[in-house]
Amino acid sequence: MTILATLKISETNLDELATRSGAIAIFVTPEGKLDTAARKLNSLSKKVIMRLVESAQFEKVKTGDAISLTFPAGIAAAKVIVVKLGRRPSVYDARKAGASIAKVRGQEDVLILGGHIGRMEDVAIGVALRSYTFTPHKTGDKDALGKIEVMVAAPDDLKAVADVAMAVAQGVIFTRDLTNEPANILTTTEFSDRLVELESLGMKVEVLEEDALENLGMGSLLCVGLGSASPSKVVVMQWNGGGDESPFALVGKGVVFDTGGISLKSAGGMEDMTMDMGGAGVVAGVMKTLALRKAKTNVVGLVGLVENMPSDRATRPGDVVTSMKGDTIEVINTDAEGRLVLADVVWYAQERFKPTGLINLATLTGAVIVALGHENAGVFSNNDELTKDFMKAAAAEGEGAWRMPMSAAYDAALKSRIADMKNVGGRDAGAIIAAQFIKRFIKDDMPWIHLDIAGVASVKSETALAPVGATGWGVMALNRLITNCYEK
Repeated sequence: MTILATLKISETNLDELATRSGAIAIFVTPEGKLDTAARKLNSLSKKVIMRLVESAQFEKVKTGDAISLTFPAGIAAAKVIVVKLGRRPSVYDARKAGASIAKVRGQEDVLILGGHIGRMEDVAIGVALRSYTFTPHKTGDKDALGKIEVMVAAPDDLKAVADVAMAVAQGVIFTRDLTNEPANILTTTEFSDRLVELESLGMKVEVLEEDALENLGMGSLLCVGLGSASPSKVVVMQWNGGGDESPFALVGKGVVFDTGGISLKSAGGMEDMTMDMGGAGVVAGVMKTLALRKAKTNVVGLVGLVENMPSDRATRPGDVVTSMKGDTIEVINTDAEGRLVLADVVWYAQERFKPTGLINLATLTGAVIVALGHENAGVFSNNDELTKDFMKAAAAEGEGAWRMPMSAAYDAALKSRIADMKNVGGRDAGAIIAAQFIKRFIKDDMPWIHLDIAGVASVKSETALAPVGATGWGVMALNRLITNCYEK
């Protein structure tokens, strides 16, 4: 697993600047003003920083972006990173600044001269997240992340908030690692084993094996994994930091690989289906963050882990299965398997834990990508208040989300001639109809959100805080939602 770059917070010491090796990052306001530390470094480096700031090149630099000066005279540092940033930046600009530092520092240790600038914890999380690379299966030199040190005027004030920021970063990186892993490595058993390791953080983790799932009547979930040699599982993670109160529930789809089953996908791009467990990955990342920061609340995270493969035992189009709720489902398309997994796990979560609210996440439909691209997750809900709280949290964290419509009119597409429902409708409104299917397994009084993250869980081009591949989208937003609305 990827190890987060070490973060050290210290009090500003200008006497160290001349002899520090590696990279040194400083901040210059959009108006071209340098703080005390930047002025000191400018003097040591024969005013090369001010020459840059007064140039036309710097004038074109956007807020949060950086320019690297390589091997400046007069100091030991290999590079000075000059970042354009105001004294009181927004969360977005602070994290963008951190990401800019990460992109130009390479593998160097980096000293960030924060001084009196606000939101340095967000600068730090930007550096940590954008420094991420996934290299466990490369046989050459590994990407060794250099250390990060932040010098500020009031280090004790920063340490408290930075610890929380780094807990969030570790959760995001845990999600990215899980989502990036190839399916021959991250089997259902390996996935569950990695979640069991969270017990070391004080979490209670329980693995329900196939015999237990059969006894519970989870025919909908189990039918997805019939064609695979990997056993289907449900992993239950409980973080109990809030006393005897009822928990909030998070549920994730964990299809470790999706061939489509008998409704086989086309070969082109099928390799990307290693990320079809992205919803479960986000749930795991949030739970890790809550445990690391010792959240004062109760949250239960449940993930359904399966592999969807074609074989002589696989579920066929036209088969009828019975869910834990007792509803029967005609499986028209075995490639619409995620909703079959979620149906049983969300019902089990409600029956066992009686949660105060429930959010499920899944890389569920290609239709949501057609609708929203790779900028926003689809948000489907039966509760305006919960949706408002989530959307506020997502906006605060810069994680794109867009509410989509739901109504009973779409249910007609799920009518089956031989069972209580079908698992798919037609091509129209595919993401909405998938949400309507899951809603049938949500109790009437349960505040619920379904997040379709197919477009945002893994991307083909870099984002503000992530390289190509898994993004960890949702960990920050859900952590903030829990902090704002469910924590003591």
